[in-house]
Amino acid sequence: MKRITTIAWLGLCIPVISTPALCLAAPAAASPQTVFASTQSATLPTAAPSEAGDILVEISHRFGHLSDGASDLWGLDGFVLNRLGLAYALHDHLTVGILRSNSLDNTEFNARFAGLGFDAPTGPVEFAAQAGVAWNLQVDTGGGHVGHQHLVLHGDNAGTANRSRDETAEENEMQAYAQVVANAMVAGRLALGVVPTLLWNPRIQDADPVSAVSVGVNGQLYLDRTWSVFGEWIFSQPRKDQEYDSGSLGVEIRTRGHFFKLLVTNQHQMNPTQTLAGAAEDFLDPDSWRIGFNIQRRLRF
Repeated sequence: MKRITTIAWLGLCIPVISTPALCLAAPAAASPQTVFASTQSATLPTAAPSEAGDILVEISHRFGHLSDGASDLWGLDGFVLNRLGLAYALHDHLTVGILRSNSLDNTEFNARFAGLGFDAPTGPVEFAAQAGVAWNLQVDTGGGHVGHQHLVLHGDNAGTANRSRDETAEENEMQAYAQVVANAMVAGRLALGVVPTLLWNPRIQDADPVSAVSVGVNGQLYLDRTWSVFGEWIFSQPRKDQEYDSGSLGVEIRTRGHFFKLLVTNQHQMNPTQTLAGAAEDFLDPDSWRIGFNIQRRLRF
């Protein structure tokens, strides 16, 4: 792949027997793309670096079921979940952000460290780490604050089931996670990623918070500098109303500073503490498929 931006390598070269030296490196200026071009897949993060001063703006939607047919415009007429995201790169390696979803008013503050990698014989490898804390603010505490919980329970399209103090303690609104991201490019076109995650309080309806582990995997085949196809799968532990793994397949259109993703998924939610915990419907059942899209804009001043 032709590099447009010169990269200054800072790091430690590690000799490996019978193979070329591997150089751990922190790029002083990132190339337009080494592994993944965007900082996210459908919902999983990637290790794509940012530059100090970058602003990342995201608008994402998830709609109703494709199986609703033409009468509901294949899910586009009714059920809609939104996510808004804003992130700022304080440093070439450190980005802080906020995510807001209208599913239970899940509001997250996160930090991401990226920009470490090395050149392997098969292609570039990159690493990142991300952590976040979220609050689910749409809990019915007796004041009548209800209206867009947008729960999906046992295959229903959209529900508005309320959770009272008796069902969930108020202090159980908080969730948190920490994850490591490893990405690799194969043959110059196929980007692969794995994202092991430790998630605290995966199901806020439970009175006693617990910790859980999930593992996300994702891949993206770059057809050219504009078009690519991608997929992701999040392996999670089954629990009530979150019995299934989250899966997504889609196409990405890339322009200068802009990423548009159109996808099909069984996961109606989008924020990390929600998607990492599991899905209410089975991706292997076509009746669970929903249309979604993500728009991400990178602003550089």
